Amino acid sequence: MESVHPGVLAAGEGSSVGLDRPRPGWVRRHWRVLVPVVLVLLAVGIALLFEALRPARAKASTLRFETAAVSRGAIQARVTASGTVSALVTVQVGSQISGRIQWLGADFNTVVHKGQVVARIDPSLYAAAVEQARARLLTAGANRQLAESQRTNVQVQAERNRALRKESLVSQSALDDSETALRVAEAQVRAAAAQEADARATLHQAEINLAYTTIVAPIDGVVISRNVDVGQTVAATLQSPTLFLIAQDLRKMQVDTNVAEADVGRIAGGMAATFTVDAYPAETFRGTIREVRNAPQTVQNVVTYDAVIDVDNPELKLKPGMTANVTVVYADRSDVVRVPNAAVRFRAPPAMVSSAPAAPALRPDQRLVWVLRDAQPRPVAVRLGVSDGVLSEVLAGGLEPGDAAVTEAVAPSKSGPGSYGRVF
Repeated sequence: MESVHPGVLAAGEGSSVGLDRPRPGWVRRHWRVLVPVVLVLLAVGIALLFEALRPARAKASTLRFETAAVSRGAIQARVTASGTVSALVTVQVGSQISGRIQWLGADFNTVVHKGQVVARIDPSLYAAAVEQARARLLTAGANRQLAESQRTNVQVQAERNRALRKESLVSQSALDDSETALRVAEAQVRAAAAQEADARATLHQAEINLAYTTIVAPIDGVVISRNVDVGQTVAATLQSPTLFLIAQDLRKMQVDTNVAEADVGRIAGGMAATFTVDAYPAETFRGTIREVRNAPQTVQNVVTYDAVIDVDNPELKLKPGMTANVTVVYADRSDVVRVPNAAVRFRAPPAMVSSAPAAPALRPDQRLVWVLRDAQPRPVAVRLGVSDGVLSEVLAGGLEPGDAAVTEAVAPSKSGPGSYGRVF
């Protein structure tokens, strides 16, 4: 066996061990690089863990809030609607007979009085009908007199035969014939009387038709519409044609207002109302609700109700047919706490809800409003009263004048620094 030098064996053993384990000298040489890398990775992991554990607070802190001030003052709750101005009483003057217009005694805007003649229809045919009916009445009267004379003659014969029959001077058959003739004569008298009555009724009808050729005003008022001209023929076969439209008194007007079914429960008779018309946009007219009619009016599935408003029109500025923009104040509050409706409608995003104190449990009559206190959003439960469409009355709750009510929350936008996008 060859002998090995102890120094060579030691070197060989050292080389064998170096193949199985890393040399500690490499770690010592590169620790300045490894330590910063490990620290960076640890910091990133801790940041990601913090973000995962508390995302809502981190996001909420980046929101920017739009606010509106809670104030104290007056609120008027209103119902608005449109309507049509008309006269209190409007009468259509028509014709019950057909014929040609012979004369007109009224025109547009003519002031007329009850019983005044406003038109005439050619009476020639109706006058002739009266004469014809009168002649038939005379004929019927003569026929009745003839029947009465014949009855008198037959009655005398019947009485004579009764006396002779008692003495057996005539036969029973002759007496029966005379009594039968008497009954026939009496029936003829009744028939003649009925014909005379019929002829008298026909004459009366003809006289009425002749009277209808003269058209008179049924009320005192003003003619606001004339629908015929001289020489025009009107036909009253199926319906009465309208010749004039007369308004009774234009100093007393009414407005028929179409109130939506959602608002009809807020108004009642006796309430004050104001309205404007396009002819006088700077002037406000005042009236009083007379009644709210129960008959619904449905147009394209929209249901409205007629609220009738009485209006004085001493200067005759209002004219029939004008469109009125009506406002009815059904609630008037003074010196109350008011919150903007935008704050009532605001809905907080989840990040904002998670980072804020727990919202109170709401009763059915309560709403949730968010306010900024110490630069942090806080939920407040309130009970609201009337609203004018912009502000609502606060009946109860933790709102005070000067509170900043949140109306909108916006988050940073990805478009660039300082840019925000709307959240709610």
